Amino acid sequence: MSGARTIERPWQRWLIRLGIFVAMSILCIPGVWVVLTAFRANIEVLARPTVWIPERWTLDNFERLFGFSSAQQGLPVASYFINSLVISLTSTVVAILIGMAGGYAFARYRFRGKGALFLAFMLSRTVPGVALSLPLFILWSRLGLIDTKIGLILVYLAINIPFTIWLTDGFFRQIPPDLSEAAQIDGCTRWQAFWKVEFPLARAGLASAAIFAFLTSWNEYALASQLTGTTASKTMPVGLMDFTAQFTVDWTGMSAMAVLIIVPALVLTFVVQKHLIAGLTFGGVKG
Repeated sequence: MSGARTIERPWQRWLIRLGIFVAMSILCIPGVWVVLTAFRANIEVLARPTVWIPERWTLDNFERLFGFSSAQQGLPVASYFINSLVISLTSTVVAILIGMAGGYAFARYRFRGKGALFLAFMLSRTVPGVALSLPLFILWSRLGLIDTKIGLILVYLAINIPFTIWLTDGFFRQIPPDLSEAAQIDGCTRWQAFWKVEFPLARAGLASAAIFAFLTSWNEYALASQLTGTTASKTMPVGLMDFTAQFTVDWTGMSAMAVLIIVPALVLTFVVQKHLIAGLTFGGVKG
């Protein structure tokens, strides 16, 4: 006997929407506060009662950041940005290539130890990255990889590849193997069948895996702060600590820097939003 189908009432839909709106508003408050602080005077940050909306909007914080103001020497923001971009893009591209190959192998082939290997990849994601900071620092010191871009890229590859394999494995499982077999019957090689049939179908899913890998590398702070120390390798999140002194914190300058970190990630997310949503829904159910 099948259960009766529950009919959703209009008030229930509006209640759900209201709950989602309230939850999202609470989650967005810290981000909105950071953006507002980037355009306010430093005196308003510590004012009592709290000043939510800046009384005077100013770009002074960004001018000081880039050295356009005589009040403070500018920081090497361009170097930090280039370091973050190079490290994030390189680790993302390599992670996607390796993760795509690994995910495809797990989805299409059977081999000895497949289940144990896949479980090992997943268990590696349960270890907090900050817990590995001391062993990594000791190992990287002996290998001469401290304060280098390649050292940080290798760390981010170790973080991103297991997640990318898991994600792409789900995408490729949704593509019927019959499509590839039909393409091979029509004269395609195994490689051609993958690139012309399976890869285009999984492209949206790979885009979502890429954006997650990029944002992980772009926003990561804990390991980067331990493994970098000079302008040659510092990333944007680590550069935020340049605004802290022994007894004071330049909250407005730090917020201006945070806005520069947020904007590229936000723009990229909006650009690939269509592929991101399609990829998540496409790979959401495993067969």
